[in-house]
Amino acid sequence: MSHEINLGLNAQQSAAVRHLESPLLVLAGAGSGKTRVITEKIVYLIEKQGIPARQVFAVTFTNKAAKEMVARTAERLAPERRRGLNISTFHTLGLNFIRREYAALGLRAGFTVFDSDDSLALFKSLIGHSEYKDVIEPKAAQWQISQWKNDLRTPQHCYEQAKNEGWDEETRALAGLFDQYQRQLTACNALDFDDLIGRPVELLQSDAAVRERWQARVRYLLVDEYQDTNTTQYELVRLLVGKIGALTAVGDDHQSIYAWRGAKPENLNRLADDFPNLSRIKLEQNYRSVNSVLKAANHLIALDTTTASKQLWSDIGMGEPHRVIVAATAEDEAERIATEILHRHFRAQTEYRDFAVLFRGNHQARLIEQALRKLNIPYSLTGGQSFFERAEIKDAMSY
Repeated sequence: MSHEINLGLNAQQSAAVRHLESPLLVLAGAGSGKTRVITEKIVYLIEKQGIPARQVFAVTFTNKAAKEMVARTAERLAPERRRGLNISTFHTLGLNFIRREYAALGLRAGFTVFDSDDSLALFKSLIGHSEYKDVIEPKAAQWQISQWKNDLRTPQHCYEQAKNEGWDEETRALAGLFDQYQRQLTACNALDFDDLIGRPVELLQSDAAVRERWQARVRYLLVDEYQDTNTTQYELVRLLVGKIGALTAVGDDHQSIYAWRGAKPENLNRLADDFPNLSRIKLEQNYRSVNSVLKAANHLIALDTTTASKQLWSDIGMGEPHRVIVAATAEDEAERIATEILHRHFRAQTEYRDFAVLFRGNHQARLIEQALRKLNIPYSLTGGQSFFERAEIKDAMSY
């Protein structure tokens, strides 16, 4: 019996773990076990393929996701087998690159990384002492220049485009500010958050020796949430894996929600252009939801013809059918929700902790809280402060 089957992976998960013949795109639907696939592939590369842990790199977007991957890998590999394994966010990977290559980047030892507040303070200072102070708002400048950096656009490129395309006064001023901002960072021996990826990309593009050294160092690269990559992140991946393409990218264009901050879900399709021998595996078995939920989701997603087709399914069972209840007012809606919870609690002996109420904005919480409190239904609020926990409300209710 194979290593993967012993672990209870399904056929598609097992195929994704074992595939090494070409670059691989894993189109992983929600709840399909993609993190487990990445973890097991790391183990497979080290234990079965003999690749040293220090030459295996896995990249994701948040520290929380990276920590989860580290923890899962620690459960599967002995300490001596995982020593040197590289699991991090994109920005941590970029920072580690810069620490090794700072001299080639024109930096001095002990360089500083500006966080968002430091960056904003610099923008305020530059704008406040320039002719731009009545034209540019610092936060808007910070956002726009971050977008330009994430699209691999330099101050010179923006300046020339502003001149050739007749940009408006504010955008032309931003192009000039971009140049001043970069010069000030250089004078301070500093980088901002976007530079942690952009500067390594620039060096890898321009220096063949550095590029070859890093491609030799990265024997295999795994990338999670690939639909959320922006232009610089895509280029970093492409440059690190080179023509060999020792890469597994895991993503789902149906879960792309970060285009507003520069993510480009079309990067999933770009992989086939840069790696013509790209293989694809779909993970469609869902381990979280009943089929009534998945059927509704599949129906809605099918309306988007710009994304890859997937049909999620589950062996958990069909589950209860959906109901749509139309309420006359927001107050009526809140009361119907509370009544339904109470009814199911007593009729089906469902624990209160097994219910969840989702709403679009925190401003909607107050009416729902009132309805729950009226029926003495215990609850906890996630992602915001309860209306009734605010100091002024507590003071008012104490009288």
